[in-house]
Formats: sequence, structure tokens, C-alpha cells
Amino acid sequence: MDSGAPKRSRPRSPWQPSGERARQRAVKREAVILAAARIFRERGYHNTTLDHIASALNVTKPTLYYYLDSKEQIIYECFRVGIGRITQGLAELEQSAACGRAKLEALVHRYAEVMASDFGWCMVRVEEQDLGRLMGRRIKQLKSPIDQGIRRLIRAGIEDGSIRACDPKMTAFALAGALNWIGYWYRAGEPLTPAQIADRFIELFDHGLRPR
Repeated sequence: MDSGAPKRSRPRSPWQPSGERARQRAVKREAVILAAARIFRERGYHNTTLDHIASALNVTKPTLYYYLDSKEQIIYECFRVGIGRITQGLAELEQSAACGRAKLEALVHRYAEVMASDFGWCMVRVEEQDLGRLMGRRIKQLKSPIDQGIRRLIRAGIEDGSIRACDPKMTAFALAGALNWIGYWYRAGEPLTPAQIADRFIELFDHGLRPR
């Protein structure tokens, strides 16, 4: 029986559901990594302090420790995010029905885009920053799948006839080396976009330097 008494609404809890808290933490952690990658590129790793990163995000330095333990871990995460963007593209391409050469060209575009981003600097400079031995091993473990993936695409192209016979290992080294160097010299505002740079690289690797 309806007593006629007004129904009380439940008080709103100041604590978010655990799933929402986890999502918000992930978003904020990503913001720390993005800001750090940009500042590392602008100032260099050793000239960047946690205070610089905190200031860019308008938070205190202790706040950063809630998301990442140290500056070394932050640059490692910058490296991991950049590598992850390439490996994700590689995984998608390996599921494609395209020929090996088309897959390799698509990967070159993805790779160039990442290397031209703020993460590119971290990816090519991270091993020069006197990081700990454990961190160095973890970085090498992350890099290996990229090299092996490029070799697989080259071998697939050789097998399907879209790439001429060559040494997959040496070709992968040459291609990755050229692409990695973008992280050293590319700056925002360059005359060529990352896609145009990738096209130039593909043209060079396709035709070489010999006059036709």
C-alpha cells in the first residue's frame, strides 16, 4: 500500500564506480606520457625534470608518482607507446590479403608517422640516456618484434613475387635504420609531411640510385 510519503532519492556517492576510476586513471596516465614525450623532445631527457612535466600538466610533482614511478619509467613508457603504434599496424597488415610489397609500403607510412611524432625522439634516443640494465633489456625485447615483422613482410613479398629476391635481414636493417633516423631530424613544420617522407623512402628503396 502506498503510504503517500515522498520517496527519498539515494545520496550521491563522492566515490566513482571502480571501472570509472580505472578509466580516469588511464586517461590521466596517458596525458602524463604524452606531455613527457613532447618535453623530452624539446629539452632532452637529462635536461627535463619531473617538475617540468608536472608544470606542463598543471599538477604537482607528487601527483605524477601516482601514475608513474620515475623519470626513467616515463621515458620507457614513451618508447613503449611509440613501438606499440608500429606493432599494432604490423599486426593489422599481417591479417591483410594484400601482397607483401603493399603491406611493407603501408608499414613504412605507419612507421614514418610514428617517428615524426614526439614519441619518435624517445624511440631513437632512449638507449643513449644511461638507463638501468633491466630497462635496457626491456627496450630490446620490445624492438625485436618490429625487426622480425619487417623481415616477414619482405619474405612474403619475395614469395608472392611483389619484391625481388634480396636478403630480408639486411633489407630490414636498412629500412628500419632509415626510418628511425627521422626521429633525430624531423621537426614540426618541415616542408614534407610524414606521409610524403614515407613516399620518398619507398621511391628510393623501390628504384635505388641507378639511373633508368
